[in-house]
Amino acid sequence: MYSRRERATKIVATLGPASSSAEKIKALYEAGVDVFRLNFSHGTQADHGRVLGIVRDLEREVKRPIGVLADLQGPKLRVGRFQDNAITLVAGTSIRFDTDPTPGDDKRVPIPHPEIIEALHVGSTVLLDDGKVRVKVVHKGAGFIEAEVIAGSRLSNNKGFNVPDVLLPVSPLTDKDRADLFFALDLGVEWIALSFVQRPEDVIEARELIQDRARINLKLEKPAAIEHLTRLTELSDSIMVARGDLGVELSLPEIPALQKSIIRESRRFGRPVIVATQMLESMINAPVPTRAEVSDVATAVYDGADAVMLSAESAAGQYPVEAVAMMDQIIKNVERDPGYRKIIDSQRPEEGTSVADAVTQAAYGAANAVNAAAIVTYTLSGTTTLHAARERPKQPVLGIASKLATARQLVLSYGVHVVHAPEEIHTFAEMATKATQIAIDYGFAGEGDRIAITAGVPFATPGTTNVLRLVTIDKGMVDRKPGSPQPAPRPVAK
Repeated sequence: MYSRRERATKIVATLGPASSSAEKIKALYEAGVDVFRLNFSHGTQADHGRVLGIVRDLEREVKRPIGVLADLQGPKLRVGRFQDNAITLVAGTSIRFDTDPTPGDDKRVPIPHPEIIEALHVGSTVLLDDGKVRVKVVHKGAGFIEAEVIAGSRLSNNKGFNVPDVLLPVSPLTDKDRADLFFALDLGVEWIALSFVQRPEDVIEARELIQDRARINLKLEKPAAIEHLTRLTELSDSIMVARGDLGVELSLPEIPALQKSIIRESRRFGRPVIVATQMLESMINAPVPTRAEVSDVATAVYDGADAVMLSAESAAGQYPVEAVAMMDQIIKNVERDPGYRKIIDSQRPEEGTSVADAVTQAAYGAANAVNAAAIVTYTLSGTTTLHAARERPKQPVLGIASKLATARQLVLSYGVHVVHAPEEIHTFAEMATKATQIAIDYGFAGEGDRIAITAGVPFATPGTTNVLRLVTIDKGMVDRKPGSPQPAPRPVAK
């Protein structure tokens, strides 16, 4: 019997030193992980290749698709080094930033990024060490700036810096990122997460390199990206609300409303959306989270996110499995709340105008009208299933994918339970019979239940969702022996 997740919202967990063994990865999966994240900001390519091999072995063992997301580091802007490893800052005083590689002191900070010095202007705000230090540019010269210290008292070697109000002339793909990108593509990951995206051209650049070898997850972490939210969402395959850097470069009180806006926009375009960063942060060192963290995860679920993500909690924390189990329990409790369905239904996006939109919306309405046990989608590229997930139905979406890569990609999507069925289908009748068989065999429907089936005809043509059929499961379908021909499904009487 297929053991499915008893929740619609998915869990993404980062693998790292605390979770890189086969035993730990299996424990994380059993605790509730749907998609594993490989963070290329840490570890070597060899490390990630070994871990991915473990995930693929686990996938074969459990006979269920598992998604993998490779998260590229992106350009990391950092200050240089200091003579005494750190300097003391005093609010109201002036300090110089320049491109001289000589170690700095209390009067001077080296920045090994001449293009950043060039892009800054008088009035620009510069945030250092995750916002602990804040300065404002008061003068600019050839290869240097003078800045007034606004807040902060200490700055040490190689700390990062952010420039929230300037569009930086930097590609999101460094030489390291390109090497990691092609390595990850050769490994066969399903998702590539892009860091430091500022504008639509950044996604187009990445798309040209990736081609069709993986889907793009766009991390929204720069204020400049938020200005292009609609276009970037349209260009992406999924979105990550990367609240860490957003929380540094934007006012913290802005983040909750922005999170809701990003989720709404992602759902409007049918793009899976992940909410990430500090969700159960205290569980890095403690066996239980804070009440505020529990509420934070719950809020993302109420907002209708496709997935919530663990970072250091699962990669480097002391309680990685417990963190996943806690997140699993939070999601289940939210989704059992009688008010949850009302909230999710109230957030439905405007109806689309394509044939695929019409068929999917009809399937949603028909499934509710006949109290269907499941919505079954038959898909090649994933489009049919993504349309169904966009509606956030109360019924589970049984996504039958003919391609393994598509099956792994769909694991990220809300409410979708994926089955890889590589058998070639030639007619809609064959497809309906196969869909019915899988729904029964995997425990999604039984005798007397109804299912709604959507697909695209002609088959093997991506993006052609154009058929809806309602089927009633009868005793003959349920009693057949495994491997025997399935009786033709009986349509629901009109």
